Amino acid sequence: MYLNFYGFREKPFSLTPDPRFVFLSKTHKEAFAHLLYGVNHRVGFIALTGEVGTGKTTVLRALLSQLDADHHRTALIFNPCVSPEVLLQNINREFGISANTPNHTSFLDSLNVFLLQQNAEGRTVVLVIDEAQDLEAPVLEQIRLISNLETDREKLIQIILSGQPEFVQILKRNEMRQLSQRINVRYHLQAMDFQDTVHYINHRLEVAGGRGGVLFSGRALKRIYRYSGGLPRLVNAACDRALLAGYARDTATIDSRIAATGIRDMKRNTASYTRRRRLILIPTFGLLAALFAAGIYFKPYDFTAPFDASHRIKATGELTNKDPVPTGEELSRVMAVELGKVTQTESARRAFNILAGSWNVPPFSEDGDSSQFSGIERAASDRGLRLYRFSGNLGALLRIDYPAVLELTVPGIQEKRFVSLVGIENERLLINPPIAGRKSLSFGELEKYWSGQGFLLWKDPLNLLRTTAPGANGSQIKQLQGLLREAGAYGKPVTGAYDGETLSAVKGFQSSKGIEHDGIVGGQTLMLLYGSVDHFKVPKLTVGRK
Repeated sequence: MYLNFYGFREKPFSLTPDPRFVFLSKTHKEAFAHLLYGVNHRVGFIALTGEVGTGKTTVLRALLSQLDADHHRTALIFNPCVSPEVLLQNINREFGISANTPNHTSFLDSLNVFLLQQNAEGRTVVLVIDEAQDLEAPVLEQIRLISNLETDREKLIQIILSGQPEFVQILKRNEMRQLSQRINVRYHLQAMDFQDTVHYINHRLEVAGGRGGVLFSGRALKRIYRYSGGLPRLVNAACDRALLAGYARDTATIDSRIAATGIRDMKRNTASYTRRRRLILIPTFGLLAALFAAGIYFKPYDFTAPFDASHRIKATGELTNKDPVPTGEELSRVMAVELGKVTQTESARRAFNILAGSWNVPPFSEDGDSSQFSGIERAASDRGLRLYRFSGNLGALLRIDYPAVLELTVPGIQEKRFVSLVGIENERLLINPPIAGRKSLSFGELEKYWSGQGFLLWKDPLNLLRTTAPGANGSQIKQLQGLLREAGAYGKPVTGAYDGETLSAVKGFQSSKGIEHDGIVGGQTLMLLYGSVDHFKVPKLTVGRK
């Protein structure tokens, strides 16, 4: 409604999660640092707690986006309110471990074999369990038993438990003392302070395309902060209502009075909704009771009789012409019906064949299980490609700028389904195959169903993966330096020695692409390097993007 008035491309304070609007305040950065420390030092258990709306999931997504798939294996469990056996099944499925095991003991054995294999290959395995406050005692005990999988020197799996403050009280129970004693790193996420709240608001205005056409006064910002307490969710709601109130008054300056009006309207609507709900429910129950009683004594009446066939045909035609696009709960329902018609394996095979087409390689055959990581990796290798497993948020994935297969969690379907992300157009994400007749979804819609796991196919024509490291020498280092030079990241002589200048160039390139600048030339770094040089002709989500 107010977008054109303020000059926005989109709503800056939508309540729908969108990775492009991610803002890490001081407390978020501290939480991130605690999580990263726990993972890097393999402490075993890590706990992250915070009130509803403080941004726990944002921190978790930021962490997962920084864990390079070449050195980590990650799994994120969103809805863990299940039995111990089902939890083990879900964990194994997230890690791509075969489900052909007869009981939960075998599931644990399979997980142990997987962890030992990853440890031998030098990878750190990270399991994130969100909404931990909903876990029952038997499930928490199962998680504690999983942590017992270890070698003589270190833990084989790093487990992050994220939950609301109630989870802290659960850990204080006497029967939870064994689990509580094992949690070596803890962080309670606080709400933003006033300064970060101001930075947060300005950040969202800038991302939404604001061109200086709207200004929140200092008093307005203080009033919004007092109302929200620094909780991002409430900040969004208050700012959105304040902009609407400013639009209604034809002013681009949001002062304290307008902010107060927006907050007051929001409170009034919430209270009004509660009252209306009570008032509606009372006569509704009375009407239902009357209809039920009437149904006992009177013969049913065909209420459709007054309408002839021509009326019905006309109405049907009108609905067909409008061709409504399913959104919200309707989209969830249609997705469950459509995606439920194909198996998990077939869904993965179709999605990967779309990626295979973008690389002009033969399609994946029906032999083997395309939903298992090892099977996909072998099939990709047979086609001269490498497979990169991504964990993180949409913003980090889009920065890589390669077509990807996304793993979806669809309500009503126990197993995962897959879809290919093939492009970006008009701030929407293009998908294939279409879902519910839709060839594109908004960032918020896709984020709602995406598990955070994705797969990308890529080529390493110079064979640089795992052959280039600080201190190394040889022809492949020369090729790396030449590639960095073509990408505009290296201006020194091509020496063939991975020296300090080369390390600085790699870190500078990584930093410019928004990925962890550790100087390690892993899969993500190489994908971005090849994608930055025209003559390698890699498929991209956005044409002409560098």
